[in-house]
Amino acid sequence: MLVGFVFSDETGRKLRPALVISEAAYTRARQEVVVAAITSNVQRRLFGDHLIADWKKAGLLFPSLVTGVVRTIKQTMIDRRLGTMPEPDIEAVNRTLRRSLDL
Repeated sequence: MLVGFVFSDETGRKLRPALVISEAAYTRARQEVVVAAITSNVQRRLFGDHLIADWKKAGLLFPSLVTGVVRTIKQTMIDRRLGTMPEPDIEAVNRTLRRSLDL
């Protein structure tokens, strides 16, 4: 999906791909989703990032990674759906998030 992400220093905003990481029950109860930002800047891989193995199947135009940048947004902030993240990448993102958040 495409979502408007505010820069961490709040100096601007960029429309970028994102991965929904919250459960459907969370979304139904709150009318919000928790998302992780996706970037095509694969050269700048930081702690908490996951390189997407099958980025084309995920509906992305370029090799990309799911970042450790997580935020909660209203469902109405979703611009459009891009594709479906393959299950092996979802499992890897889950492991990375658990490690990053010390869960």
